[in-house]
Amino acid sequence: MRVIFAGTPEFSLGILTALVNSKHNVVGVYCQPDRPKGRGQVLSACPVKQRALAYNLKILHPEHLKSQETQNTLKNLGAEVMVVAAYGQLLPKSILTTPKYGCLNVHASLLPRWRGAAPIQHAILAGDKTTGVSIMQMDEGLDTGGVLLKQTCAIADTDSAQTLHNKLSILGANAIIKVLEDLPNLSPVAQNNKNATYAKKLNKQDAWIDWGQSAQQINQQIRAFNPYPIAQTYATSDKFKNKVLRILSASVIATNNHKQPGDIISLTKGTCYVATGNGLLSLEQVQLAGRKKSNIKDFNNAYTLTKLGESK
Repeated sequence: MRVIFAGTPEFSLGILTALVNSKHNVVGVYCQPDRPKGRGQVLSACPVKQRALAYNLKILHPEHLKSQETQNTLKNLGAEVMVVAAYGQLLPKSILTTPKYGCLNVHASLLPRWRGAAPIQHAILAGDKTTGVSIMQMDEGLDTGGVLLKQTCAIADTDSAQTLHNKLSILGANAIIKVLEDLPNLSPVAQNNKNATYAKKLNKQDAWIDWGQSAQQINQQIRAFNPYPIAQTYATSDKFKNKVLRILSASVIATNNHKQPGDIISLTKGTCYVATGNGLLSLEQVQLAGRKKSNIKDFNNAYTLTKLGESK
């Protein structure tokens, strides 16, 4: 079939590659316009545009899809289906109904659980043991369309948002190809809206750690917020007070303690145990504001932590 693809971030890359390597014909790639990036705010192309350039595909990156001219351009591509994966823009009804088979969304959760912008992070944050991908027939709602296919994926205790992202990107690529193979014979299954949960977009304010929570909850936050926005806390040591410390990885030690949340329980060259509301958290990889990432052994060689969680 003639396929339009719409996506922007890294999650979309495996899906675009799978479409290019399939028997289908990618007649156009939609992505977000170039944006300023980095300290120098240099105008940069998104991952999907870079990959599409490498494949010599037709690229379109309008600011929005609302204008009649933009919609006519899409219609003139003559696609039979549009595949969407983390595109980042709403599709008007007129576009949803333009291709013969409409628009299919590759969503990184088992719908109706975790509709919205950050399903991978919220699945880890909630302590879910299983997630997956859903191939959904798009409608005008937020991830509310009927589902054509679901494929599941276990969430390991060590999975971060990055590692789970990588698993689901591969799963999504395989799933969309499977759906396209039999699309004329598939019928979408309506979602049960009563079971819907929403995964709001995360921001840096969400990243602050509350040491009064359990070690398990904090560890889920650390995993869910890696690689963005990275869980953080204020830290005090022998050399500074109340500097921001980012925690990239840790592990849970299920044991009772009688210290206050945020207190350092055990500090050796290779370990740093922190008291929480329930259990201990063993820090593994950290990053002090303005410094490079380091494992806890190297960090302990430079600093002696005395307290976490104090505010300025």
